Amino acid sequence: MSQPLLSRVADSVYWMSRYIERAENVARVVDVNLHLLLDMPFGGGEQWSPLVDTSGDAGVFKQRFGKEATRENVVHFLTADATNPNSILSCLRSARENARTVRDTVSSEMWEQANKMYLSLQDALGSNMFPESLQGVFYDVKMNCHLFQGITDSTMSHGEAWHFIQLGRMLERADKTTRILDVKYFLLLPSLRDVGTSVDDIQWSAVLKSVSGFEMYRKKHGRLTPDDIVEFLLLDSDFPRAVRHCLRKAAESLRAITGTPVGSFANPAEQWMGHTCAELDYADVSHFIGRGLHESLDALQSKLNQIDDGVYETFFAMRPLANLTN
Repeated sequence: MSQPLLSRVADSVYWMSRYIERAENVARVVDVNLHLLLDMPFGGGEQWSPLVDTSGDAGVFKQRFGKEATRENVVHFLTADATNPNSILSCLRSARENARTVRDTVSSEMWEQANKMYLSLQDALGSNMFPESLQGVFYDVKMNCHLFQGITDSTMSHGEAWHFIQLGRMLERADKTTRILDVKYFLLLPSLRDVGTSVDDIQWSAVLKSVSGFEMYRKKHGRLTPDDIVEFLLLDSDFPRAVRHCLRKAAESLRAITGTPVGSFANPAEQWMGHTCAELDYADVSHFIGRGLHESLDALQSKLNQIDDGVYETFFAMRPLANLTN
């Protein structure tokens, strides 16, 4: 029987995975917005502030750049700003550092890929081609992150450490899907008169492309309708970036780590995970839209934060030593 994973190792592989997933998500969202500029009429795609809201760093951005969110300062903040912990550069640097500290746990191919994609991005950001070569940079980031995930699944034993990687990846993915959907409904639409127009269709297409879901959605539903898109991104059981699918996979890995039987819980993370999964299993789209989608997504994000807090408290938090005199 293998030895239980050390807390610091579990913490490192969990956050390594989350940072790589976060970098890939940021690259995709910014890249989609760049393409949106070409599709939207009369400059209607010039909406950079929502991208900062998607990252959850609006307060930090305003402190740095004020209220004006331009193409240049948003792209720099989300891509190359070393002082922003959630920029692509910072995420890949943090992922690389976490991978370095657990090189005896991850495969050598995983470490090499984590190191390579950080150094490649550093070179690209330092070249004279940047920012003219933005789309090429984002494509490389996305492909390198996908390659890392493929290498992980193919070269690492699917034991406890792998399940922590899977847990981090799925929780990060679910969080980003809710944020992207929330931005569309609450922030992105420029005017109510655009609802139901070609502008609205272009933006809903951009939302789906931001989670790599446009093609799969069209295969399943065909026509773009807000209710179907919300249902697809929140409740679909098969699409790999739908929140329900992500949390089911996260729950499987959590149970694999703890050995807790299905239908029960032994810690706060499993309790919140089970509660949230059950809610999604028995909900329909009217449940979310009827009470206000923004409010529903805000509540769902709070539950994701509680799951993450539960993971920290259960597996990573420092605990006082037992009193040896008792």
